[in-house]
Amino acid sequence: MNKQKIAKKQVGIFSGSFNPIHIGHVILANYLTEFTYIDEVWFVITPHNPLKQINGLADENSRLQMCQIALQGMEKLRVSDIEFSMPKPSYTINTLDRLRKDYPNLDFSLIIGADNWSKFHLWRDYEKIRIENKILIYPRLGEELTIDIQFRDNVQVCNAPIIEISSTFARSSIRDGKNISAFLPNGVYEYISTHKLYR
Repeated sequence: MNKQKIAKKQVGIFSGSFNPIHIGHVILANYLTEFTYIDEVWFVITPHNPLKQINGLADENSRLQMCQIALQGMEKLRVSDIEFSMPKPSYTINTLDRLRKDYPNLDFSLIIGADNWSKFHLWRDYEKIRIENKILIYPRLGEELTIDIQFRDNVQVCNAPIIEISSTFARSSIRDGKNISAFLPNGVYEYISTHKLYR
C-alpha cells in the first residue's frame, strides 16, 4: 500500500529587531497565515541587524518579552530567540541554515518587505538565500516592486494590506511623551511604560 507523501508545514520567518513590536507587524503575520500558503509565522528576534545602528535598541530580552506579550493567544504566530545563541551581528543566511538543520520536518519561507527586497543585494550571501529559500515579499508604501522572471519560482509577492506604522515612529512618540497604546499590541505599551523603555 502506497503511503501518501505528507506535506511539510509551511513556516514564514519574519526576522527583525521588533524595537518595539507594533500592530502592523501582527496584522501582517496574521494576514500571511490566513490568506497565503503560510501555516505559521515565527517572529525571529534579531539581537543586532548588521545593516542597522544599535543606538536606541532595547536589550534583546525586553524585545523578546514584548513579542511574547503581543502574540499571546495567537496560535499561528510564534516567537523565536534562535539568534540569541548565534554569533553577532545576525546574518539571515546563518539563521536559515540553522533553522533547516534544527527543524528538518518544516519548510521555511523568508518574509521581507519591498524596501528590503530593493537592497537585498547588500545582504550576506544574498544569491544563496534566494536560490535555496522561498521568499515572500509584502508591499511597502512608495516602494516599486519588480521580480525578475528568473526568480519567480522562489520569490513571490503577497497582497498584504499596507500598515504605515514603524518602530521608529513608536520610539520617537514615546520619547515625546505621547500615549500610543492603540498602535501597539495589548500589553506592550504597558510593558514599555513599566520598564521605562525608549525614554
